[in-house]
Amino acid sequence: MRVAVLVSVGRHPVSGVARYSRNDAAALTIALSLVRTHAATLDVLHAGDPSNPALSEYLALGARSVEVLETAADADPVAPLAARLRGYDLILTGTRAEGAFDSGMLPYRVARALGLPLVGAAVDLGVRDGCAQVRQFMPKGVRRRVEARLPALIAVHPLANAAPSYAYARLREGTIQRAGTPTANARCADYPDHTDHTGAPAWNIRAATTKPVRLAAAEKRSGHARMLSATTTESRGGSVVIEGSSVEKAQVILAYLREHQLVDY
Repeated sequence: MRVAVLVSVGRHPVSGVARYSRNDAAALTIALSLVRTHAATLDVLHAGDPSNPALSEYLALGARSVEVLETAADADPVAPLAARLRGYDLILTGTRAEGAFDSGMLPYRVARALGLPLVGAAVDLGVRDGCAQVRQFMPKGVRRRVEARLPALIAVHPLANAAPSYAYARLREGTIQRAGTPTANARCADYPDHTDHTGAPAWNIRAATTKPVRLAAAEKRSGHARMLSATTTESRGGSVVIEGSSVEKAQVILAYLREHQLVDY
């Protein structure tokens, strides 16, 4: 059995530094488990810049080598990946990249180009009697099991049952292999099409913006008291400040925030 894993370059949520994608790391961990169980061969593929230092982190996660299809930064990855992936029994990807506004359509487009069935949101995976047995993540904690006959493409959910193991020694032993430039170029091994071939301008890539966090005082009442307040109308305390200067009103607000430990100054 031949297994391939598509990996992309992730982004640290705080510093923005390039790193391995956690979702793709889960897909790689599942693939390594299948390789050990079924004595399969594994290829790890990336389409983009072979000099990106984040790719070596996949070596530390267990990949013996990462094959990089050297491509342009603003091109469609589907065609070169589909050409390289023909003949594989099982292809694993993450659900989407970590660029904040990525579409997550690449697994679907690659599956369509190869004519393969696709199973998305996989949280665990097994292979038996020529079929991929997948447990899918569903909303509200629901899970379901589905089967897809091989060859197939599986998109792994971020909450998959996989615990990647990082080892620096493996990073030193592995290699980054630069493949030949395909006729159709690509940006990253995983995911969205960044170019609209109808003539529209390319996407603008930027870091995700964090949403403001609403400050709320911790609930200190007992469960019985909260149940009573749900059935009766009562005053929740607090004060209304009308008189005074803006400085005095600001001091009242600051005192409330300190009392409920919503600020630490």
